[in-house]
Amino acid sequence: MPSFFEVMIERNFSSAHQLRGYKGKCENLHGHNYKIEIFARGEELNNIGLLIDFGDLKAAADEMVKYLDHRNLNELPPFDEELNPSAENIARYFVEYLNGRVGDERVKVYKVRCYETPTSVATYQIDV
Repeated sequence: MPSFFEVMIERNFSSAHQLRGYKGKCENLHGHNYKIEIFARGEELNNIGLLIDFGDLKAAADEMVKYLDHRNLNELPPFDEELNPSAENIARYFVEYLNGRVGDERVKVYKVRCYETPTSVATYQIDV
């Protein structure tokens, strides 16, 4: 069984959205206090014994939070036209964005959990 290191950070933001094509109350504009759990994984530590600097991961995640916080997600690319602003798509958006900022050949953001409520969560995960 392969071994690896994993780190996780948590971020929070509040946003409004409405699900296009949904038949039910979530088709109406409403808001959530989102909790995002971000997981990074890799097999090797760097020369000072870190998988990734928590500060670097937090800074990249905070760029996303600043973009999304207290906004209507349906008005922000890519959720304005390309993607429905579901918890599943928000989780995927975080993974893809963060890997473009902090991922490399040694470490990848491989999983994000997006909590719309404390009891409703969607996860997007890639193979590493």
